[in-house]
Amino acid sequence: MARGSLYPKQPVVVTFKTSNRANAQVKQKVYNNRNIDDVLEADKLTGIPPRAVITHIGVGKSFIGKNI
Repeated sequence: MARGSLYPKQPVVVTFKTSNRANAQVKQKVYNNRNIDDVLEADKLTGIPPRAVITHIGVGKSFIGKNI
């Protein structure tokens, strides 16, 4: 028998800047198949450059498109 997930199926949204300058481009990456604990504990995230400055992390569809 398969165990159910302890986490709800909600997207995790990471908002980041490509550099630390004030006019740097702000981007978002949405993870639909990970929970928030996996994203917070990851050493490096796929789709986000290693030198990126992460500004916000949110859970849920309401965060998509905000903080840009």
